Amino acid sequence: MRRVRTHSPEETWALAAGLADGLAPGTVVALHGELGAGKTCFIQGLAAALGIDEPITSPTYTLIGEYEGRLPLHHIDLYRLAGPEEALGLGLEEYFDAGGITAIEWAERAEGLLPPDLLHIRIEVDGDGIRTFDIFREGEA
Repeated sequence: MRRVRTHSPEETWALAAGLADGLAPGTVVALHGELGAGKTCFIQGLAAALGIDEPITSPTYTLIGEYEGRLPLHHIDLYRLAGPEEALGLGLEEYFDAGGITAIEWAERAEGLLPPDLLHIRIEVDGDGIRTFDIFREGEA
């Protein structure tokens, strides 16, 4: 497991950009953290590193945002779902097999539906706004 602390959105974007360089097509990134932890900010950094110049916002109401860059980015936000039963009809597996990067906020709400080789990003924020990112593969925690 790798642990990194960031002190600003710019540092979070840089962390995500550095990680993006090593991601292969088909990678699924599961983001975990409370509201306001920095999940969407992290995905903005991924998008920038993938050459996507569209604004990345939380797709909470549409659930899935699709963006074209050097690799496609599928930004999925499961916040509004109660659990895996509601995620079944989204066709998540189609995104996993689409040859891009799939970043899922609130990934725990699709437990049991996600591929086995997930890259997990667990984010915690303290009272001073410092974010701690724990980055690990499935089974490494």
